[in-house]
Amino acid sequence: MTKTLSIGKLRGLQQCTSSRGTFTCLALDHRQNLRKANPAYQDDAELSRFKLDVTAELAPYATSVLLDPEVSAAQAIAAGKLPGDKAFVVAVESTGYGGEATARRGKVIPGWSVEKAKRMGASMIKLLVYYHPDSPTADEAETFTTQIAAECVKYDLGLMLEPLSYSLTEAKLTSDEKRYVVVETARRLTPIPGVDVLKAEVPLATDDLDEARLAAACAEVSAASVTPWILLSAAVTFETYQRQIIAACQAGASGIAVGRAVWQEAVQLSGQSRLDFLRSTARERLARLSALCQALAKPCTDFYTAEAPFDWYKKY
Repeated sequence: MTKTLSIGKLRGLQQCTSSRGTFTCLALDHRQNLRKANPAYQDDAELSRFKLDVTAELAPYATSVLLDPEVSAAQAIAAGKLPGDKAFVVAVESTGYGGEATARRGKVIPGWSVEKAKRMGASMIKLLVYYHPDSPTADEAETFTTQIAAECVKYDLGLMLEPLSYSLTEAKLTSDEKRYVVVETARRLTPIPGVDVLKAEVPLATDDLDEARLAAACAEVSAASVTPWILLSAAVTFETYQRQIIAACQAGASGIAVGRAVWQEAVQLSGQSRLDFLRSTARERLARLSALCQALAKPCTDFYTAEAPFDWYKKY
């Protein structure tokens, strides 16, 4: 059963997906984890240069690009590194989290807003929320999501929601616990009005390579989510991520948001060495993943339609 979407939101989805309605989103909104991985990126100019190199070399092979507003979104446009015909998604949340590690809180980047993302030409925004359905801050995270989603409805801008799971103890989530959290998160957060796409973690521990369990868990995410969902890469190897994509798309995912699985080796490179890697290995990887999504992913048009009576603009 399809859901009626507003014209602005539907157009944003069309811009961010392939002609078949599938996502191959190049994720480049990373901030603190890149600074930790390479001390040179403590300098904003160096971090921005890295992101603009990746954008320039890989954006043509993706359906859209996910950037941050601090060092990459406006800079990529100003420098001409983001092709004019390429849609982009811009992050709205601050990097990191507030509160305790077992009761996390998210917030919007100070001075940034959904309205500003709309004004700069973004096709969608991305909101990351730290979420565990049994956390004492779960209600707070749901309220935060609802508030941002309402802003997206107000400005008719698509919302890609990225919930990140965490443990309520000092131990990491087991594979069964991760499955419960990811599936239950999809069930609770995707019905929030204004949420259009779920950017989901793999619903097992990243070292759990049981293909039958992965297929079943991905099917549970599809059953729980009332929006299209896409699989993030979470810094796993390219080979592992490729297997995860096949399982996810065969189980009903609408594509991917891929970052480090494609370009992570470039983080430690600079100059011509970085460009050579991006133009060879990284391009080949992204092209292969894009072909997989185009062939296997479930189109967003299976979820959404729009109505446009001849007087639509009077009520818009």
